[in-house]
Amino acid sequence: MAITVVVPTFNEGPNIVELVRRLDEALGSTPGAGVLFVDDSRDDTPSVIERVSAEQAARGGLPVRMIHREAPDGGLSGAVVEGLRSVGTEWAVVMDGDLQHPPELAPVLARRGQESGLDVVVASRYIGGGDAGGLDGYWRRAVSTGSALLARSMFPLRLRNVTDPLTGFFAVRVAALDLDTLRPRGFKILLEVLARGKRALAVGEEPFVFGERYAGRSKATLRMGLRYLEQLASLRFGRMSRFAIIGGMGAVWNVLILWALNDLAGMHHAWAAVIAAVVTIALNFALQERLVFRDLLGLGRLGFWSRLAHSFAFNGTEAAIRLPIFVWIVAATGAWPVLVQAVLLVVAFLLRFVFHSQVVYRPRRTQPPFGDTLSSSQSHDGLLGASGTDKRVQ
Repeated sequence: MAITVVVPTFNEGPNIVELVRRLDEALGSTPGAGVLFVDDSRDDTPSVIERVSAEQAARGGLPVRMIHREAPDGGLSGAVVEGLRSVGTEWAVVMDGDLQHPPELAPVLARRGQESGLDVVVASRYIGGGDAGGLDGYWRRAVSTGSALLARSMFPLRLRNVTDPLTGFFAVRVAALDLDTLRPRGFKILLEVLARGKRALAVGEEPFVFGERYAGRSKATLRMGLRYLEQLASLRFGRMSRFAIIGGMGAVWNVLILWALNDLAGMHHAWAAVIAAVVTIALNFALQERLVFRDLLGLGRLGFWSRLAHSFAFNGTEAAIRLPIFVWIVAATGAWPVLVQAVLLVVAFLLRFVFHSQVVYRPRRTQPPFGDTLSSSQSHDGLLGASGTDKRVQ
């Protein structure tokens, strides 16, 4: 099976020789296989790629070619899309150039896709056998996990079989993509591919160990994080916006009910607040079922009463926890209470949205998790031992 490995690069010169060496070992005997670098570098990376390409050609190794973009458009995602437009093979494997993605897994991803009739095979850090250990520190790991969870919550159907929608390591059947619909920006191209297309793609996953950088420094910055949020908003704000509108309406109802029971009916404010909260949660749940998550009803594992119980339990717990946190922050920092409450409400809104998307209405997978379709030894050709011990090169 002919495969093209598409590698977007930006100032990755020190990694090129080792990357090509390992790809040559993994794919060198595969007819029609090759490597395509799409380079946006401003250092000597293009000359390094040209030298390696000449060396590979001289000794009959894995072909290496390059597209150097003088005026890069769309960042890393734009580079990947430009590379995919230039691919002549049925399958392409997209991976980073810093060796945090193991080159040995490239043919495994494409072969899994072809044998299972899939459109995309995602290399995931978050399924059995995978590991995100190459991320620098607990903070980056937490941000990565939270960002992936938010994306899956916003696209519960398109990402129902995906645990790692932010990975940059995946195989794709090129003919399955409508490249003209993509709007690449930033560096999360897989999310763009899975969420933007006119139809849902058939997706499977393979675990991988996210390794340490071979050389150079990470390109991750706060600016890229903000670009990711912008990308999410541009891809789909519909479900979350409806959830937010209902939440805002619920807040108004809560106040009105409290006012009616306390001021008009003379009920004690504590009991009035409890009743207002219960009625509001029930009304919000009914509207969410009808207007936000209607397309997911019947696709998940929870029935109506179980969904209602989960929603009540989470909302009640969140409200009970948020109040003492609010009091503590104001007392400890002297911050403006209105600002503190606003921030806490935004955080609470995101938590409620993720909980309802990923727990209450989470759809069942249509592709079985890794390991249910292929044995470890078959799937990874020895990269995973029969006992499950990870033997892959990071």
